[in-house]
Amino acid sequence: MTGDILTLLGGTGMFLLGMQLMTGALADIASRQTRAVLRRVTTSPLTGAVAGAVTTALIQSSSATLVMTIGFVGAGLLSFPQAMGVVFGANVGTTITGWMVVLLGFKLDLARVALPLLFAAGLLSVMGRGAWGRTGSLLAGFSLIFLGLDMMQDGAAGFHDVMLSFAPTADTLWGRFRLLLLGVAVTVVIQSSSAGVAATLVLLGSGAIGLPQAAAMVIGMDIGTTFKSVLATLGGSRDMRRTAMAHVAYNVVTGLAAFAVVTTAVPALSRALGGDGPAALVAFHTLFNLMGVVLLLPFTATFARLIEWLVPGSGAVLGEPPDRRLLADAPAALDAARGASDADATALFAALGARLAPGGTDAGLAELAPLMRPALEDLGTYVTRIAVPEGQAAPLARRTALLHRIDHLNRLWHRTRQDGRIALLTSDPELGRAAAVFGMALRHAAAAPSAEGQHRRMNRIARLIGARALRLRRAALLREDAGLASTVAVFAQTDAIRSLERMARHAERILHYGEIAAMDVPPPEAEWPEAA
Repeated sequence: MTGDILTLLGGTGMFLLGMQLMTGALADIASRQTRAVLRRVTTSPLTGAVAGAVTTALIQSSSATLVMTIGFVGAGLLSFPQAMGVVFGANVGTTITGWMVVLLGFKLDLARVALPLLFAAGLLSVMGRGAWGRTGSLLAGFSLIFLGLDMMQDGAAGFHDVMLSFAPTADTLWGRFRLLLLGVAVTVVIQSSSAGVAATLVLLGSGAIGLPQAAAMVIGMDIGTTFKSVLATLGGSRDMRRTAMAHVAYNVVTGLAAFAVVTTAVPALSRALGGDGPAALVAFHTLFNLMGVVLLLPFTATFARLIEWLVPGSGAVLGEPPDRRLLADAPAALDAARGASDADATALFAALGARLAPGGTDAGLAELAPLMRPALEDLGTYVTRIAVPEGQAAPLARRTALLHRIDHLNRLWHRTRQDGRIALLTSDPELGRAAAVFGMALRHAAAAPSAEGQHRRMNRIARLIGARALRLRRAALLREDAGLASTVAVFAQTDAIRSLERMARHAERILHYGEIAAMDVPPPEAEWPEAA
């Protein structure tokens, strides 16, 4: 009996290790492509659900899909309702592991085939580099999954008596509910619903539990997999908390609805599949997740508003700092950092643009005063902590562009603190026109500070301001020579003109570096801004 339990536990551990290796390799191989597809295809909750299902099926990790989605929401690339579609679809995509176990692990003797595959995987991992090494990890994970599954089947034979303590021989509602709670607990402990589903399939095949009881366990595992999301809410950013809360709410609602129909749905599926219990269980798992998507998709906007009400914003005028949990995924962390820098640029452009408008006030800049410097310092620290894998030119270019952008945001913010020069720019009749044009350009750029082409418009404004500033400086010096203005007044005016020039140039670089930070492919050297 003890030996059987240890065999089952060892097989589960091997299955978990195999899933980790395979998921990591698939994420490395498909990360860039899946991220690009997920971002482009997710234009509505429906397409988001499809993209979430396909992405999770490809990389075999709903957690990785969730991390990418959080990064996109934080960067402003996806709206919250669109992200909800991805969360819904990820639950459907994760059921592919159960089908893989049923169609391959139970139908073929893959444990025997896995041994030579594991040998080949070891050679590739040790001797190969780059793509060959990732292929070795993929094969190793695949082999360990089925070796672990074989061990789980061997150990399940003596597990019947243990399961009876949780599920009495009579298939009762209370017994199923206890198994649902067991499914939640198992997934919380092993942190993998895929491994839990595989173990449930093994117990079902050995006769330790019946089909309705196995279905109750699988429902519990779907609910238990939200434990990671619950952990993510602790100290996380607002967007992460909202996405995690949506994940929890969706899984609990669909799980309880599925539990209510176990008695009728599971036997019907078993009869339709010719009495194949494992296939019926996986079909039930897939179908209740699909039904959840179908039922909730039409109400995505309402569901999103409910989550936003449950997890309200902080009320700050600046974006919240990116969550440190995203640092494990460099592209997601870069997306989130760019989103935070966009929020900072938007707030600064809007406040400064309002101040430079005719009759403008400094209310917006005063509101930013206690927030901007700490926000930029925190964002700079975050970006320096993003570890870009060696040889990935695009993420490295994005990281470099973000650091430059934060530097120019700091410099522009420093210029706004020069109250005397700002006041002279808006009160002097000759300087006021140039300041008003620049302010209008800032207010326009605030709407989309990373949009393509924004920096070219600001560059034209900066060149016009530079040409006008040269003429104004010459005119000021001539007035001084003629005795029409004091030296102090001329110095104040030329300093204000120079400050306006520098602000326009910093704004142009903030927009330019924002555009580079949004690129999936590093730009040619000639397209980088000139050194300040």
